[in-house]
Amino acid sequence: MQTSPDRHEYPAHWEADVVLRDGGTARIRPITVDDAERLVSFYEQVSDESKYYRFFAPYPRLSAKDVHRFTHHDFVDRVGLAATVGGEFIATVRYDRIGADGTPASAPADEAEVAFLVQDAHQGRGVASALLEHIGAVARERGIRRFAAEVLPANTKMIKVFTDAGYTQKRSFEDGVVRLEFDLEPTDRSLAVQYAREHRAEARSVQRLLAPGSVAVIGAGRTPGGVGRSVLANIRDAGFTGRLYAVNKALPEEQKDLDGVPAHRSVRDIDGPVDLAVVAVPAEHVPEVVTECGEHGVQGLVVVSAGYAESGTEGRERQRALVRQARTYGMRIIGPNAFGIINTSPRVRLNASLAPETPRPGRIGLFAQSGAIGIALLSRLHRRGGGVTGVTGVSTFVSSGNRADVSGNDVLQYWYEDPDTDVVLMYLESIGNPRKFTRLARRTAAAKPLVVVQGARHGAAPQGHAVRATRLPHTTVSALLRQAGVIRVDTITELVDAGLLLARQPLPAGPRVAILGNSESLGLLTYDACLAEGLRPHPPQDLTTAASAADFHTALSRALADDRCDAVVVTAIPAVGEGSVADAALAGALRSAVAAAPAKPVLVVHVELGGLAEALSAAASTAPQTDAGNPPRTRPESPQVTLSPTPPGEPPEDSHLIPAYPAAERAVRALAQAVAYAQWRRDAADPGRVPEYEDIDEKGAATLIDGLLARGQGLTLGPEETCDLLGHYGIHVHRALPAPTPDAAAEAARTLGYPVALKATAPHLRHRADLGGVRLDLADEDQLRRSYTELTELFGAPEELRPVVQRMAPRGVDVVVRAVIDPAAGAVLSFGLAGAASQLLGDTAHRLIPVTDKEATSLVRSIRTAPLLFGWRGSAPADTGALEELLLRVSRLVDDHPEVVAVTLEPVVVASHGLSVLGASVRLAPPPARDDLGPRTLPAY
Repeated sequence: MQTSPDRHEYPAHWEADVVLRDGGTARIRPITVDDAERLVSFYEQVSDESKYYRFFAPYPRLSAKDVHRFTHHDFVDRVGLAATVGGEFIATVRYDRIGADGTPASAPADEAEVAFLVQDAHQGRGVASALLEHIGAVARERGIRRFAAEVLPANTKMIKVFTDAGYTQKRSFEDGVVRLEFDLEPTDRSLAVQYAREHRAEARSVQRLLAPGSVAVIGAGRTPGGVGRSVLANIRDAGFTGRLYAVNKALPEEQKDLDGVPAHRSVRDIDGPVDLAVVAVPAEHVPEVVTECGEHGVQGLVVVSAGYAESGTEGRERQRALVRQARTYGMRIIGPNAFGIINTSPRVRLNASLAPETPRPGRIGLFAQSGAIGIALLSRLHRRGGGVTGVTGVSTFVSSGNRADVSGNDVLQYWYEDPDTDVVLMYLESIGNPRKFTRLARRTAAAKPLVVVQGARHGAAPQGHAVRATRLPHTTVSALLRQAGVIRVDTITELVDAGLLLARQPLPAGPRVAILGNSESLGLLTYDACLAEGLRPHPPQDLTTAASAADFHTALSRALADDRCDAVVVTAIPAVGEGSVADAALAGALRSAVAAAPAKPVLVVHVELGGLAEALSAAASTAPQTDAGNPPRTRPESPQVTLSPTPPGEPPEDSHLIPAYPAAERAVRALAQAVAYAQWRRDAADPGRVPEYEDIDEKGAATLIDGLLARGQGLTLGPEETCDLLGHYGIHVHRALPAPTPDAAAEAARTLGYPVALKATAPHLRHRADLGGVRLDLADEDQLRRSYTELTELFGAPEELRPVVQRMAPRGVDVVVRAVIDPAAGAVLSFGLAGAASQLLGDTAHRLIPVTDKEATSLVRSIRTAPLLFGWRGSAPADTGALEELLLRVSRLVDDHPEVVAVTLEPVVVASHGLSVLGASVRLAPPPARDDLGPRTLPAY
């Protein structure tokens, strides 16, 4: 692009890809002098009515003067943006800065007139709304705070674009024209509108991929075998309800089908639309395929071809080019290097993957960034015997491969409202946008369980993944995910275990667990496992090995009816000499008891009970229940079952679904996760509030911060500046006076008043009382001088020790409070006890800022050493109310002033009444950019 000859360089950072309301994509970029022909061509395709609405008069064509005006911008006072698809304009927007009299002006004027024009063929796709978000962000960057727009009353679509944006606005009517004025500062409502539009657009973009009306497999080989031919066969054999095509440019011209599927040499030759293309050609031929698909109007691509970012630097550049090319045509991509996608809905029945058989329909949505892990999860979800028993169905499956475009965030947007999905299971090797993921996860988890296992936890992300840098350790990220309602597990076995329980069992109302079974030992193991997981088990009820199916039914019914019980774990071992008949009877008895009292979760722990596992498998499917008059499904006799497709039109079984586990620890761990998630759901219904404190001086802090940052881009504040800034938020730090000599120490002590503490603040001794660098309770000058001599003899000269004198604080529990702004995850508040032991154990809790009063309360109680704050072993309870208030004040400081990028309060002594902040440090820097507050964009490539 040619650089503007006016005042500013071409602003490349304004370029962005966006997802539109219908799920397609468009590119938004500044209009330049090179766009004259595109602008004229665009205008010629706009209807006379739309032109009239734009110019308030018939305006059949643009003059040369118009073209010059609309393509020459200074990118400050005059800016134009275009939305493009296939390199051609589909919509434009521009603003012109104006003064108080409405004439063209320059800064410091902060108002601008804005006007849109959208091609009629693209109206209704949300293009104008997306352009308004982006031109608003550009205007704010250039110092414009308010937009004005004049619209004809009949142009109701454009009036709706402005009024629905959520900005604070004024509306007037004069001379037959509606005049709208609105502030550009984001509001809670404008952000809510933006997030809602983002959700609908991204969900629709995934829905177009998962429920296409027609599919073309490009690269289907002429001979059996190979990736493309396999995917073609899988789609055909799954009974895809739409139109299916095979494409291979090497096919002879006379060949019209491949394995009974219509075949073509190019997607261009297909007579009719193609919604989805599965690309299985060598990487070097993919650009040609993408061009053909784009020109034919294909809506999305699943690229199973390898040879991209996973293969190194050259492949990474190839991957970037692939994404840019696809987005040029408005297409979204799953992959490259993807395993594929599956949709088991009877309305679709799509298996566009390398899985040779389609999983049975069910209620679990499954996302895996790894194809190998994806197929392992599919297999495990459907395995019977050995592991978790029972057949569990899948609603949709997405294996994203290198996750170059469509990510877990996009699929979460889809699953949130998908009526066919009740539980979401995700295997993630990287989280490209943690801030957005936690926002979406919190919303999803409030409606349906979200279970996540993370791979690559202790190393770099896979080569194929573009991941934002984060300074947070994995444990912190995991804690933040749990705060968002995510059920975090460590293995794919735990992922499946939790999914089985959550898919069809109700959530427990609390942690009280009844245990019953025919083995005392197995009951005791279950009891111990419950205690280890923080549950509250009742003493196991031993039915003895002579227990019959009727005995199990009676005991389970009694436990389910007990108001003191929230969940039941049934343990069972095989009866000697009895076979599958007894196993089936036991399974039937358990299902019958659950049917009579379905409000509590029931789990079964079985040991070497192949028959029971087989019988219970009828109770482990997540498929929708059928009418009672439908015949039951017949089942294979073998307990080891491979994936098998559901025949079209066959109804799922009607049964009460009981998950069974081969080990007590696995069952209890899944139950504990369900208990914690249920508690989170209850807490999320009333998240608390961010309290207001009358003594907080937000404006004074802002003035101080601006003055300090004027010195440089980033700095750690000195002691006086730190105390001053924290004081604006009601956080008072105990004075620490420097003591470079014994006489200075004595003078400092006289100033502060005895008793005092003498501390070495050298980096290697700071906050390390265990090393002997602190002397406490010095009652007079003699003790102070002796301690000063001891420190210098032990650790070196005063200039090395940097000693300070501080007045003694009341005794209490030493804690540490930290806040940091991470470029990927956002602002994080951390809390733990001070000392080496807590550091070694990693006993620190975290919450995303802003923190509510309820979150502050839970933060204090969530560390393992929290009992020390509550009177452990007869000690005086600490003032946790004062501690929670301190946490809330630090949260407010960082939330109000993103320039505060790090705060550390260490140590904070929490006494029986009140607390004392003995040490503090604050770092300031220009705040990192927050893309969640800007206009909607896809990740840049």
